[in-house]
Amino acid sequence: MLYFSYGKEMYRLKTEKLSTSNKDIARAAALLKGGGLVAFPTETVYGLGANALDGSAVEKIFKAKGRPSDNPLIVHIYDINQVSSLVLEVNDNAKRLMEAFWPGPITIVMKKSDKIPSSVSAGLDTVGVRMPENPVALRFLKACGVPVAAPSANTSGKPSPTLASHVAEDLDGKIDAIIDGGQCSVGLESTVIDVSSEVPMLLRPGGITFEQLTEVLGHVVLAFECKEGAAPRSPGLKYQHYSPSAPVYVVRGDFDEYVIQNSKKYEKVGVITSNKADYPSNCIVKRFDSEPASYAANLFAYLRSLDGEGVQVIFAQDIDCKGINLATNNRLYKAAGYKIANFKGGRLI
Repeated sequence: MLYFSYGKEMYRLKTEKLSTSNKDIARAAALLKGGGLVAFPTETVYGLGANALDGSAVEKIFKAKGRPSDNPLIVHIYDINQVSSLVLEVNDNAKRLMEAFWPGPITIVMKKSDKIPSSVSAGLDTVGVRMPENPVALRFLKACGVPVAAPSANTSGKPSPTLASHVAEDLDGKIDAIIDGGQCSVGLESTVIDVSSEVPMLLRPGGITFEQLTEVLGHVVLAFECKEGAAPRSPGLKYQHYSPSAPVYVVRGDFDEYVIQNSKKYEKVGVITSNKADYPSNCIVKRFDSEPASYAANLFAYLRSLDGEGVQVIFAQDIDCKGINLATNNRLYKAAGYKIANFKGGRLI
Protein backbone atom coordinates (compact mmCIF):
# COMPACT_ATOMS: atom_id res chain seq x y z
CA MET A 1 0.00 0.00 0.00
CA LEU A 2 1.18 3.50 -0.89
CA TYR A 3 1.57 5.88 2.03
CA PHE A 4 2.11 9.63 2.03
CA SER A 5 4.00 11.57 4.65
CA TYR A 6 3.44 15.00 6.16
CA GLY A 7 6.07 15.36 8.87
CA LYS A 8 6.04 12.34 11.15
CA GLU A 9 2.52 11.25 10.22
CA MET A 10 2.21 8.51 7.59
CA TYR A 11 -1.08 7.85 5.83
CA ARG A 12 -2.76 7.35 2.48
CA LEU A 13 -5.22 9.97 1.34
CA LYS A 14 -8.48 8.90 -0.25
CA THR A 15 -8.32 10.67 -3.59
CA GLU A 16 -11.86 11.46 -4.71
CA LYS A 17 -12.59 11.08 -8.43
CA LEU A 18 -14.94 13.91 -9.35
CA SER A 19 -16.91 14.84 -12.45
CA THR A 20 -17.61 18.30 -13.88
CA SER A 21 -21.11 18.46 -12.39
CA ASN A 22 -21.98 21.51 -10.30
CA LYS A 23 -22.14 19.30 -7.21
CA ASP A 24 -18.68 17.86 -7.77
CA ILE A 25 -17.18 21.25 -8.62
CA ALA A 26 -18.56 22.58 -5.34
CA ARG A 27 -17.11 19.57 -3.52
CA ALA A 28 -13.68 20.15 -5.09
CA ALA A 29 -13.75 23.82 -4.15
CA ALA A 30 -14.64 22.96 -0.56
CA LEU A 31 -11.71 20.56 -0.34
CA LEU A 32 -9.33 23.20 -1.66
CA LYS A 33 -10.62 25.95 0.63
CA GLY A 34 -10.19 23.53 3.52
CA GLY A 35 -6.47 23.28 2.81
CA GLY A 36 -6.54 20.32 0.43
CA LEU A 37 -5.03 19.61 -2.97
CA VAL A 38 -7.24 19.26 -6.05
CA ALA A 39 -6.17 18.37 -9.59
CA PHE A 40 -8.20 20.14 -12.25
CA PRO A 41 -8.18 20.34 -16.05
CA THR A 42 -7.03 23.36 -18.03
CA GLU A 43 -6.58 23.81 -21.76
CA THR A 44 -2.82 23.22 -21.32
CA VAL A 45 -2.35 20.33 -18.85
CA TYR A 46 -3.95 19.25 -15.58
CA GLY A 47 -2.97 21.48 -12.66
CA LEU A 48 -2.53 20.57 -8.99
CA GLY A 49 -4.24 23.32 -7.07
CA ALA A 50 -4.01 24.71 -3.55
CA ASN A 51 -5.18 27.99 -2.04
CA ALA A 52 -2.45 30.38 -3.18
CA LEU A 53 -2.90 32.55 -0.07
CA ASP A 54 -2.42 29.61 2.33
CA GLY A 55 1.30 28.89 2.70
CA SER A 56 0.69 25.60 4.51
CA ALA A 57 -1.57 24.32 1.75
CA VAL A 58 0.94 25.38 -0.91
CA GLU A 59 3.72 23.43 0.82
CA LYS A 60 1.64 20.26 0.36
CA ILE A 61 2.00 20.66 -3.41
CA PHE A 62 5.77 20.37 -3.16
CA LYS A 63 5.51 17.28 -0.96
CA ALA A 64 2.93 15.54 -3.14
CA LYS A 65 4.91 16.13 -6.34
CA GLY A 66 8.40 15.77 -4.89
CA ARG A 67 9.03 19.23 -6.33
CA PRO A 68 12.11 21.30 -5.43
CA SER A 69 11.14 24.22 -3.20
CA ASP A 70 13.00 26.75 -5.37
CA ASN A 71 10.71 26.05 -8.34
CA PRO A 72 8.00 28.78 -8.41
CA LEU A 73 4.29 28.10 -8.88
CA ILE A 74 1.74 29.79 -11.14
CA VAL A 75 -1.31 31.47 -9.62
CA HIS A 76 -4.60 30.83 -11.44
CA ILE A 77 -7.54 33.24 -11.41
CA TYR A 78 -11.00 33.39 -12.99
CA ASP A 79 -11.49 37.18 -13.08
CA ILE A 80 -9.06 39.85 -14.23
CA ASN A 81 -10.07 41.98 -11.24
CA GLN A 82 -8.23 39.53 -8.99
CA VAL A 83 -4.87 40.58 -10.41
CA SER A 84 -4.54 43.94 -8.69
CA SER A 85 -4.32 42.43 -5.20
CA LEU A 86 -1.71 39.85 -6.24
CA VAL A 87 0.85 42.15 -7.87
CA LEU A 88 2.38 45.56 -7.19
CA GLU A 89 1.77 46.93 -10.68
CA VAL A 90 0.04 45.94 -13.90
CA ASN A 91 2.23 47.76 -16.41
CA ASP A 92 1.44 48.53 -20.05
CA ASN A 93 3.01 45.33 -21.37
CA ALA A 94 0.96 43.23 -18.94
CA LYS A 95 -2.22 45.06 -19.94
CA ARG A 96 -1.54 44.42 -23.64
CA LEU A 97 -1.01 40.72 -23.01
CA MET A 98 -4.13 40.38 -20.87
CA GLU A 99 -6.24 42.15 -23.48
CA ALA A 100 -4.86 40.02 -26.30
CA PHE A 101 -4.66 36.57 -24.73
CA TRP A 102 -6.69 36.24 -21.50
CA PRO A 103 -8.35 33.93 -20.85
CA GLY A 104 -5.85 31.63 -22.50
CA PRO A 105 -2.67 29.54 -22.25
CA ILE A 106 -0.31 32.30 -21.11
CA THR A 107 1.22 33.15 -17.72
CA ILE A 108 2.31 36.74 -17.08
CA VAL A 109 5.11 37.30 -14.55
CA MET A 110 4.89 40.55 -12.56
CA LYS A 111 6.21 41.96 -9.29
CA LYS A 112 4.28 40.25 -6.51
CA SER A 113 2.38 41.81 -3.63
CA ASP A 114 2.77 40.83 0.02
CA LYS A 115 -0.35 38.66 -0.27
CA ILE A 116 1.62 35.99 -2.15
CA PRO A 117 3.42 33.60 0.24
CA SER A 118 7.11 33.07 -0.42
CA SER A 119 6.42 29.36 -0.99
CA VAL A 120 4.44 30.28 -4.12
CA SER A 121 7.12 32.55 -5.56
CA ALA A 122 10.06 30.40 -4.35
CA GLY A 123 11.44 33.47 -2.62
CA LEU A 124 11.42 35.62 -5.77
CA ASP A 125 9.95 39.12 -5.90
CA THR A 126 7.75 38.11 -8.85
CA VAL A 127 4.75 35.88 -9.40
CA GLY A 128 3.26 34.31 -12.52
CA VAL A 129 -0.49 34.79 -12.97
CA ARG A 130 -2.73 33.03 -15.47
CA MET A 131 -6.41 33.02 -16.39
CA PRO A 132 -7.15 29.73 -18.18
CA GLU A 133 -9.81 29.51 -20.89
CA ASN A 134 -10.94 25.96 -20.07
CA PRO A 135 -14.57 26.33 -18.91
CA VAL A 136 -14.25 23.64 -16.23
CA ALA A 137 -11.16 25.34 -14.83
CA LEU A 138 -12.95 28.71 -14.73
CA ARG A 139 -15.98 27.20 -12.98
CA PHE A 140 -13.73 25.55 -10.42
CA LEU A 141 -11.67 28.68 -9.80
CA LYS A 142 -14.82 30.78 -9.40
CA ALA A 143 -16.25 28.25 -6.94
CA CYS A 144 -13.01 28.41 -4.95
CA GLY A 145 -13.26 32.19 -4.68
CA VAL A 146 -9.52 32.42 -3.96
CA PRO A 147 -6.48 32.50 -6.27
CA VAL A 148 -5.21 28.97 -6.84
CA ALA A 149 -1.51 28.07 -7.01
CA ALA A 150 -1.05 25.16 -9.40
CA PRO A 151 1.86 23.47 -11.15
CA SER A 152 1.23 20.47 -13.40
CA ALA A 153 -0.45 17.58 -11.56
CA ASN A 154 2.31 14.98 -11.94
CA THR A 155 5.31 13.63 -10.11
CA SER A 156 8.06 16.20 -10.55
CA GLY A 157 10.17 15.52 -13.64
CA LYS A 158 7.68 13.16 -15.32
CA PRO A 159 5.62 13.99 -18.43
CA SER A 160 2.84 16.42 -17.61
CA PRO A 161 -0.70 15.00 -17.46
CA THR A 162 -3.20 15.67 -20.22
CA LEU A 163 -5.80 13.20 -18.91
CA ALA A 164 -7.22 12.62 -15.44
CA SER A 165 -5.89 9.05 -15.63
CA HIS A 166 -2.35 10.46 -15.96
CA VAL A 167 -2.86 12.37 -12.72
CA ALA A 168 -4.08 9.25 -10.96
CA GLU A 169 -1.02 7.29 -12.16
CA ASP A 170 1.26 9.70 -10.33
CA LEU A 171 -0.72 11.18 -7.45
CA ASP A 172 -3.50 8.81 -6.40
CA GLY A 173 -3.36 8.58 -2.61
CA LYS A 174 -1.31 11.78 -2.35
CA ILE A 175 -3.97 14.41 -3.11
CA ASP A 176 -7.56 15.00 -2.09
CA ALA A 177 -9.38 14.96 -5.43
CA ILE A 178 -9.15 14.86 -9.22
CA ILE A 179 -11.71 16.59 -11.44
CA ASP A 180 -12.00 14.62 -14.70
CA GLY A 181 -12.52 17.14 -17.48
CA GLY A 182 -11.35 15.00 -20.37
CA GLN A 183 -8.32 15.57 -22.57
CA CYS A 184 -6.50 18.91 -22.50
CA SER A 185 -6.69 20.63 -25.87
CA VAL A 186 -3.28 22.36 -26.06
CA GLY A 187 -1.32 19.60 -24.34
CA LEU A 188 1.71 21.70 -23.31
CA GLU A 189 2.10 23.96 -20.30
CA SER A 190 1.33 27.65 -20.67
CA THR A 191 3.58 30.23 -22.26
CA VAL A 192 5.40 32.14 -19.49
CA ILE A 193 6.48 35.72 -20.18
CA ASP A 194 8.14 38.04 -17.67
CA VAL A 195 7.10 41.71 -17.98
CA SER A 196 8.45 42.78 -14.58
CA SER A 197 11.32 44.66 -16.25
CA GLU A 198 11.49 46.98 -19.24
CA VAL A 199 12.23 44.28 -21.83
CA PRO A 200 9.76 41.35 -21.89
CA MET A 201 11.40 37.92 -21.52
CA LEU A 202 9.90 34.69 -22.81
CA LEU A 203 10.75 32.21 -20.05
CA ARG A 204 8.81 29.23 -21.41
CA PRO A 205 7.25 28.79 -24.87
CA GLY A 206 3.72 27.45 -25.04
CA GLY A 207 0.37 27.71 -26.79
CA ILE A 208 0.74 31.46 -27.27
CA THR A 209 3.65 31.56 -29.70
CA PHE A 210 6.71 33.78 -29.88
CA GLU A 211 5.34 35.23 -33.12
CA GLN A 212 2.07 36.18 -31.42
CA LEU A 213 3.91 37.79 -28.53
CA THR A 214 6.07 39.94 -30.79
CA GLU A 215 2.99 41.11 -32.67
CA VAL A 216 1.60 42.52 -29.41
CA LEU A 217 4.77 43.64 -27.63
CA GLY A 218 7.37 44.14 -30.33
CA HIS A 219 10.78 43.07 -28.99
CA VAL A 220 10.76 39.94 -26.79
CA VAL A 221 13.91 38.28 -25.43
CA LEU A 222 14.18 34.48 -25.40
CA ALA A 223 15.28 33.36 -21.93
CA PHE A 224 14.54 29.63 -21.68
CA GLU A 225 17.47 28.46 -19.58
CA CYS A 226 18.50 29.07 -15.97
CA LYS A 227 22.13 29.95 -15.21
CA GLU A 228 24.08 27.69 -12.85
CA GLY A 229 23.29 28.58 -9.22
CA ALA A 230 20.47 30.98 -10.11
CA ALA A 231 16.87 30.66 -8.96
CA PRO A 232 14.48 29.75 -11.80
CA ARG A 233 12.01 32.55 -12.62
CA SER A 234 9.57 30.12 -14.19
CA PRO A 235 8.60 26.45 -13.89
CA GLY A 236 10.45 24.27 -16.37
CA LEU A 237 13.71 26.24 -16.43
CA LYS A 238 16.15 24.64 -14.02
CA TYR A 239 15.36 20.95 -13.60
CA GLN A 240 15.03 18.02 -15.99
CA HIS A 241 11.37 17.83 -16.93
CA TYR A 242 8.84 15.77 -18.85
CA SER A 243 10.97 12.61 -18.85
CA PRO A 244 9.55 9.08 -19.13
CA SER A 245 11.45 6.13 -17.64
CA ALA A 246 12.82 5.09 -21.02
CA PRO A 247 15.61 7.25 -22.47
CA VAL A 248 14.52 9.56 -25.29
CA TYR A 249 16.61 10.47 -28.34
CA VAL A 250 15.65 13.31 -30.67
CA VAL A 251 16.59 12.29 -34.20
CA ARG A 252 17.54 14.80 -36.90
CA GLY A 253 18.09 13.94 -40.55
CA ASP A 254 17.26 10.50 -41.93
CA PHE A 255 14.78 9.48 -39.24
CA ASP A 256 13.46 6.27 -40.82
CA GLU A 257 16.93 4.90 -41.57
CA TYR A 258 18.09 5.70 -38.04
CA VAL A 259 15.15 3.84 -36.48
CA ILE A 260 15.58 0.81 -38.73
CA GLN A 261 19.32 0.62 -38.03
CA ASN A 262 19.20 1.26 -34.26
CA SER A 263 16.02 -0.61 -33.32
CA LYS A 264 17.95 -3.87 -33.74
CA LYS A 265 19.71 -3.19 -30.44
CA TYR A 266 16.47 -3.41 -28.40
CA GLU A 267 13.59 -5.79 -27.81
CA LYS A 268 10.96 -3.04 -27.75
CA VAL A 269 11.34 0.46 -29.19
CA GLY A 270 9.07 3.51 -29.02
CA VAL A 271 8.83 5.69 -32.14
CA ILE A 272 7.22 9.14 -32.36
CA THR A 273 6.92 10.41 -35.91
CA SER A 274 4.72 11.86 -38.63
CA ASN A 275 6.29 9.55 -41.25
CA LYS A 276 4.31 6.70 -42.78
CA ALA A 277 7.18 4.22 -43.12
CA ASP A 278 6.93 0.58 -42.08
CA TYR A 279 9.17 0.13 -39.06
CA PRO A 280 10.53 -3.15 -37.63
CA SER A 281 8.06 -5.32 -35.73
CA ASN A 282 9.63 -4.49 -32.36
CA CYS A 283 8.66 -0.80 -32.77
CA ILE A 284 5.59 0.69 -31.14
CA VAL A 285 4.75 3.73 -33.27
CA LYS A 286 2.92 6.88 -32.20
CA ARG A 287 2.11 9.05 -35.21
CA PHE A 288 1.19 12.73 -35.21
CA ASP A 289 -0.26 14.40 -38.30
CA SER A 290 1.20 17.29 -40.27
CA GLU A 291 -0.50 19.95 -38.16
CA PRO A 292 1.98 21.33 -35.58
CA ALA A 293 -0.72 21.42 -32.90
CA SER A 294 -1.06 17.64 -33.19
CA TYR A 295 2.47 16.96 -31.93
CA ALA A 296 2.02 19.50 -29.14
CA ALA A 297 -1.32 18.08 -28.01
CA ASN A 298 -0.11 14.47 -27.94
CA LEU A 299 3.57 14.57 -26.96
CA PHE A 300 3.13 13.97 -23.23
CA ALA A 301 0.46 11.34 -23.80
CA TYR A 302 2.76 9.52 -26.24
CA LEU A 303 5.64 9.52 -23.75
CA ARG A 304 3.42 8.16 -20.98
CA SER A 305 1.82 5.56 -23.24
CA LEU A 306 5.18 4.24 -24.49
CA ASP A 307 6.45 4.04 -20.92
CA GLY A 308 3.38 2.02 -20.01
CA GLU A 309 4.07 -0.38 -22.87
CA GLY A 310 7.55 -1.09 -21.54
CA VAL A 311 9.73 0.24 -24.33
CA GLN A 312 13.47 0.35 -23.64
CA VAL A 313 14.16 3.48 -25.69
CA ILE A 314 12.17 6.19 -27.50
CA PHE A 315 13.20 7.71 -30.84
CA ALA A 316 11.38 10.99 -31.51
CA GLN A 317 11.39 12.89 -34.77
CA ASP A 318 12.85 16.39 -34.67
CA ILE A 319 10.74 19.30 -35.98
CA ASP A 320 11.30 22.95 -36.83
CA CYS A 321 10.83 25.73 -34.26
CA LYS A 322 8.11 27.76 -35.97
CA GLY A 323 4.93 28.64 -34.08
CA ILE A 324 3.90 26.14 -31.42
CA ASN A 325 6.69 23.80 -32.58
CA LEU A 326 9.06 25.97 -30.52
CA ALA A 327 7.19 24.85 -27.39
CA THR A 328 6.99 21.22 -28.51
CA ASN A 329 10.71 21.11 -29.20
CA ASN A 330 11.44 22.77 -25.86
CA ARG A 331 9.59 19.98 -24.02
CA LEU A 332 10.93 17.23 -26.27
CA TYR A 333 14.56 18.27 -25.83
CA LYS A 334 14.14 18.46 -22.05
CA ALA A 335 12.47 15.03 -22.02
CA ALA A 336 15.50 13.72 -23.91
CA GLY A 337 17.97 15.46 -21.63
CA TYR A 338 19.26 17.05 -24.87
CA LYS A 339 20.31 13.69 -26.35
CA ILE A 340 20.37 14.50 -30.08
CA ALA A 341 21.18 12.08 -32.91
CA ASN A 342 22.19 13.77 -36.18
CA PHE A 343 21.97 10.98 -38.75
CA LYS A 344 22.79 11.40 -42.45
CA GLY A 345 23.99 8.99 -45.11
CA GLY A 346 23.81 5.98 -42.81
CA ARG A 347 25.93 7.43 -40.03
CA LEU A 348 25.95 9.89 -37.17
CA ILE A 349 27.39 13.29 -38.05
